[in-house]
Amino acid sequence: MKYAKPAALFTIALIVVAALAYAMLSKPAAPAATFVTLEGQPIQLDSLRGKVVLVNFWATSCPGCIKEMPGMVETYNQYKAKGFEIIAVAMAYDPPSHVVNFTQTRQLPFPVALDVKGELAQAFGDVRLTPTSFIIGKKGQILEQKLGELDFVKLKALLDKELS
Repeated sequence: MKYAKPAALFTIALIVVAALAYAMLSKPAAPAATFVTLEGQPIQLDSLRGKVVLVNFWATSCPGCIKEMPGMVETYNQYKAKGFEIIAVAMAYDPPSHVVNFTQTRQLPFPVALDVKGELAQAFGDVRLTPTSFIIGKKGQILEQKLGELDFVKLKALLDKELS
């Protein structure tokens, strides 16, 4: 009976370790979600490949969400032409009339979707707390997940890197 040589075993072990490290470092794919805007327009997340997308779960009753909206508007306006998109997803418990009023009075320039049945929150890992944001890269992978208010300095640095 022949046994593998130590050098061969070492090579195999090295390949296995490298494969495991790559799997741990690779970013998870964003779910295949379809958002329906307040205007009734469907947006398939896959259709935004090639852009960096911020999916932000929020509510009109959430102080942190309201506080970060001006920064989101400013960042969107600054980076939209470079390939940045935001989809603001109102939580299932948020009354649609409140979402429409907030969107109109604040003149939000990006798409706002209603998650009436909570299916989008479920697809993104059962989001329950707001604000919760997902930054999705050009290839559809989740680059970052953030619970709480966004750090706009950090976000802009990431956008500068990803959109250059």
